[in-house]
Amino acid sequence: MNDLPEGADTFLADAGWGSARAEALTGDASFRRYWRLSRGEDSALLMHAPPPTEDIRPFVRADRWLRDQGLRAPEIHAENDASGFVLLEDFGSARMRDYLDEWPQDEADTYRGAIDALVELHTKPAGPFPDYSWAEYAREVRLFTEWYCPAQGLDVDDGGYVDAWQEAMLPVLRNQRDGVTVLRDYHAENIMLLGALTKQGLLDFQDALVGHKAYDLVSLLQDARRDVAPELEREMLDYYLSKADPGAEFEADYARLGAQRNAKIVGIFTRLWKRDGKARYLDLIPRVWDLLERDLAHPALAPVARWFDANVPHELRENGGGSFAA
Repeated sequence: MNDLPEGADTFLADAGWGSARAEALTGDASFRRYWRLSRGEDSALLMHAPPPTEDIRPFVRADRWLRDQGLRAPEIHAENDASGFVLLEDFGSARMRDYLDEWPQDEADTYRGAIDALVELHTKPAGPFPDYSWAEYAREVRLFTEWYCPAQGLDVDDGGYVDAWQEAMLPVLRNQRDGVTVLRDYHAENIMLLGALTKQGLLDFQDALVGHKAYDLVSLLQDARRDVAPELEREMLDYYLSKADPGAEFEADYARLGAQRNAKIVGIFTRLWKRDGKARYLDLIPRVWDLLERDLAHPALAPVARWFDANVPHELRENGGGSFAA
């Protein structure tokens, strides 16, 4: 075995995988860890989400709901919520991100496949998940003022910040009343290609909520970890609109949710550096900052744009969010 945590041997033996070889895989921004297991010609993935920091139950619930709807979430072979272990179907190594690094000429077709999966998801009844409420949107955008602003030595108007977001987000809350399942982290590093560009394997959906159709679309097309050219973003947004009828305010809501998500991500990446010692996430902030600035230029974000003009110096904004010091 390969550096498996305490209790893994027993869990795998009970699941019939006690003799498997384990290869550690690269982790993500959470405390979850993953291993690829090999047993003859069979393979599986072991996920460890250690309690009390992590809880596998939301993942298991969302996985089973997605599979019940005919979507390609991994089959769960075994689970133990007390110890935080899940044994999963192995979707292989063909991540959308990695595939496009090697075959960039397939970019448009691959993104269309990812959008087709969203269109299908949006035809399903909303899942058994909490609503994406104003309280949750507000908690997320506060990560910007809680982590990024102090890291840059900024003394900002916190109350005005939340008020500006509330004004901007009210239409989103109105337009998402007949909500859809929102996976919340739908992007090229969480999508597996299962033998064809148009067959999508879904990962990292344990935080699913019921919210707006634009949220996962903007997560895909304004990717914090991969450059998506504005021309491709526009082409794929038009492709989604050709496949769905999301309403007259959809593009304004897309910009609102893009700005909300990108402000949150700047805060999260700053926290990953400052609190968790994961400095590599600082390198991603300039891309996210550029996306945030593009969204703030939309008239629907006028209240938030005014706050940024008054509280965040232009030299930081022109420099991808500025530099960070220990």
